[in-house]
Amino acid sequence: MRSLRTRVLVSAAAVLTIVVLLTSLALEQAVRDAVLKAREERLQAQVFLLMAAGEEDKNGLVFPNALAESRLSLPGSGLYAEVLDALGDPVWKSPSAMGLDEPTPLPLPPGERRFERLPGDAGKAYLVLAFGVTWATGPVPQDYTFLVAEDAAAVEAEVGEFRASLAGWLGAMTLLMLVALVLVLRWGLNPLRHVATEVALIESGERAQLLGRYPEEIQALTDNLNALLAHERARQRRLDNTLGDLAHSLKTPLAVMRGALEEAPLPASAIALLGEQLIRMGTIVEYQLQRARASNQQAATLAPPVPVRATAERLIASLRKVHRDKAVEVVIEIAPSLQFRGVEGDLMEMLGNLLENAFKWCDRRLHLTATGGSELRLSVEDDGPGIAAEAVSRLLERGARADESAPGHGIGLAVVREISDAYGGRLALDLSPLGGLRARLCLPG
Repeated sequence: MRSLRTRVLVSAAAVLTIVVLLTSLALEQAVRDAVLKAREERLQAQVFLLMAAGEEDKNGLVFPNALAESRLSLPGSGLYAEVLDALGDPVWKSPSAMGLDEPTPLPLPPGERRFERLPGDAGKAYLVLAFGVTWATGPVPQDYTFLVAEDAAAVEAEVGEFRASLAGWLGAMTLLMLVALVLVLRWGLNPLRHVATEVALIESGERAQLLGRYPEEIQALTDNLNALLAHERARQRRLDNTLGDLAHSLKTPLAVMRGALEEAPLPASAIALLGEQLIRMGTIVEYQLQRARASNQQAATLAPPVPVRATAERLIASLRKVHRDKAVEVVIEIAPSLQFRGVEGDLMEMLGNLLENAFKWCDRRLHLTATGGSELRLSVEDDGPGIAAEAVSRLLERGARADESAPGHGIGLAVVREISDAYGGRLALDLSPLGGLRARLCLPG
């Protein structure tokens, strides 16, 4: 899960769901306890009414036919009453309990009260309140247990209604909270989206640094990124200046030495040997300069994009002047919108070396193509003599040449490989359908 917004949203939704479930369980239990407490008080009131209606005669405790609670007189009403003697035998049952096998607890001593849930017949359950008393209205005090029972299904129905209502309200509240969470996340992560937008503008070359004002949690990041960009630009300028100065300072002494060598009265063999060494020194200097540039090159994802087709056309125009003795037919298949993410000088160096080799070795045709996407793929093909398959790896080595008799120093392809490696790309050589060499350069898109 790579999206920060999705990660926070999923985590918050999971925590919210758990909290809502625990809250619903707690509320349901609280309501159940409240309903049971109310039922207990109601049943206690029924016991007191029943005690007030009872009278003792010579046959024992009797009750009137018309009780204060009408449900006690209706069979199957859900409310039942019973009186037990000291031995636990029933001495009276309410008309509503006729024909039922309601639960009967053990007799209680005087003054003791018990409220409990007891199973009954046919899988039913009853809430039973029993209260032990001593009846002292007759000549001999008698111990009785008054009990009132109510069908527990009424409690479950009441709790079920509350559960359904609670689920609806909590579901609606959860949905509203999730919508609010999405809006809050959108607002809270807006600075990060702004940073991404500004970084994209830097990549496109429209901006040199991050300019927005951000919350303090992000401001340190943007300040450090701006400092890094400024440091990299300054470092690149120093590197370019240093390389230019070094190249200029070395080329002049080498040219002077070469001129002095031509005038010096030395044997021809010594002149040839020293001339060869001077050429080799120039080659090494040029190669090491290119290698230093490539090894110090940043990934350049924040560098302004370079149009590939325009760069290629400039290089080809220059090479036509250098090789004006050859009428080379050049076919370019590159979309005008295709861009290279990196330093323009690196693209010119890589593409220039590949085109230089193609111009040098082709007969009269050269084909340049480039495609974009996840990778920038450049292909330079010619109709020259080509190379043997076993010579491909050797040709990429420093100083190696396919034809030792041809002019050149043999570092062009090595420089291309060095710079492409610095960008995380790769260079491959094989045979072209045109008959000559095909150089394929792949760079990160």
